[in-house]
Amino acid sequence: MDIQLILSRRRNFICTIAITALCMVVMLGCAREATKPPSPTLPTGKRIPSKDERMKWWRDARLGMFIHWGIYSVPAGTYKDQQVPGTGEWIMNSAHIPVAEYEQFAKQFNPAKFNAEQWVHIAKNAGIKYIVITSKHHDGFCLWDSKVSNYDIMDATPFKRDILKELSAACKKQGIRLCFYHSIMDWHHPDAQGTFFPNYNDGGRSNPNFAQYAENYMKPQLKELVNNYGPLGVLWFDGEWIPDWTEEQGKDLYKYVMGLQPNIIINNRVGKGRKGMEGLSKDEESAGDFGTPEQQIPPKGLPGVDWETCMTMNDTWGYVSDDNNWKSTEALLRNLVDIASKGGNFLLNVGPTSEGLIPQPSVERLAAMGEWMKANGESIYGTTASPFGMVPWGRCTAKPGKVYLHIFNWPTTGKLEVTGLINKVEKAYLLADNKQAGLAVSQDEDNIVISVPEKAPDTIDTVVVLEIKGKPEVVPQGLLKQAKDGTVILKASNATVHGDTARYESGGGKDNIGFWTDPQDYVTWDFKVTTTGRFNVEITFACSPGSGGSEYSVSVAEQELIGTVRETGSWTEFVSEKLGTVKISKAGVYTLTVKPKTMPRGAVMNLKSITLVPIKETK
Repeated sequence: MDIQLILSRRRNFICTIAITALCMVVMLGCAREATKPPSPTLPTGKRIPSKDERMKWWRDARLGMFIHWGIYSVPAGTYKDQQVPGTGEWIMNSAHIPVAEYEQFAKQFNPAKFNAEQWVHIAKNAGIKYIVITSKHHDGFCLWDSKVSNYDIMDATPFKRDILKELSAACKKQGIRLCFYHSIMDWHHPDAQGTFFPNYNDGGRSNPNFAQYAENYMKPQLKELVNNYGPLGVLWFDGEWIPDWTEEQGKDLYKYVMGLQPNIIINNRVGKGRKGMEGLSKDEESAGDFGTPEQQIPPKGLPGVDWETCMTMNDTWGYVSDDNNWKSTEALLRNLVDIASKGGNFLLNVGPTSEGLIPQPSVERLAAMGEWMKANGESIYGTTASPFGMVPWGRCTAKPGKVYLHIFNWPTTGKLEVTGLINKVEKAYLLADNKQAGLAVSQDEDNIVISVPEKAPDTIDTVVVLEIKGKPEVVPQGLLKQAKDGTVILKASNATVHGDTARYESGGGKDNIGFWTDPQDYVTWDFKVTTTGRFNVEITFACSPGSGGSEYSVSVAEQELIGTVRETGSWTEFVSEKLGTVKISKAGVYTLTVKPKTMPRGAVMNLKSITLVPIKETK
């Protein structure tokens, strides 16, 4: 046979095999593709975005504004010429005002000075990325033109302007996400909790018609809010603790709202999913996308859970005329940084007056926060929690390629020490300087020393940026090291707090474990000893007059020392006392515990540190 013919046939045969194999691969790929589960869809046919897709903007935002506003701003905390204890928005319940009488406040609600664009401008200048306003609070009054009820801004007040419509337009114009708070509980509607009002505080009685209220009143109102004022960022539910609301109802409502707007985010108070610090339930099926700690910051955040601390600027959510207990700008900014360093968002409240004005102290604080954010916002927006955990000089946030050191306690030596970062530092500078002046850095294994100016450029929070390659890598956290001279310094900022009331606090002369009002709470430190021997144990604490006398124990290496807290002059006048000595005869990891034994006067102490000082043995 001709050799060319043989080669030609062989080439054709090989090509046939190759084409057949390629077809089989394609067919197999198609078969696999066909068996892949389709993306989840809603009855409308719309694809449900993943949680990560929905949450991305929210996780990047970090700072939001809460607005509690309604007809409760008319009495402003006063009823029948008497100041009513409690927060302003709860006055209907706190003062036991009958429904018909409370309705009269709607006739007096005429906020002629309300300017939606001005409100949003104040928020934007403060660095705020989203606004959550009370569409309806527990009193049942609606701030929009509801077709489901006449108990709203258009029908029940002389103002007759749709507040949410105006706010929606202003937010859209200025690039702020609009979100709505909505109360599941309703003291006004006869089929809801209001039937038995004002008996809410006796434990809350059931209403046999509550399911009817939820289906025929609450859901139609939510449909109005989501369809007519969107797209919304968040629906922020509250009032879920009433006995007539269940987790199953919460899941149903969650699905209902998602069906109206698949991109929306819903907080955990839509159901009964609140646990501990008001994070999400460990039950993966519980309703809600993020946890909602209220008026507090979890000591270590809520790892593995999206969360947002909501907090007032003074003592109340709704406007109260005599509440002048304003938090300082320093406290508010450091709260923001503390929350961001733990992976959370900060929802900071304002309570406008019945005239429609945000109180001037709130405006001033927001403006001051905005100035700081203009220079340092990069260290907040889009950041993740600190890779180090707690640090003694302040807080830390991070992004791939950058670590942001938030310095609350400026080093008097001119040297800032950072322990635990494995990545090589390529550059260091002050964020507010915009890289104009680099800072000298020395790095030895996992120990970094940064040369900083003699005085803090910003006494509230100076941010130092460390530029690195990739994501921050750190040595395991929670284990403190013994110093080269054998000293072990256990600072409050490194402590693990066990309990519900005691927590770390800083600013205003404080750098300590405070709010220690429960004798069941205690604190611990884990540390490694390489140089053994006998140690003097010293405690540094403060205690205000009238609060002294608590007895406590310090335990380590199966030894216990007992002390009594004496009054030092104030909660920020710290003193150091020697408690006694302990012996650590074997190198290894130890846990030191400080635990109250008695608390006769309502508080234990403000604990700043425990120090173990080696005793030089004489021959």
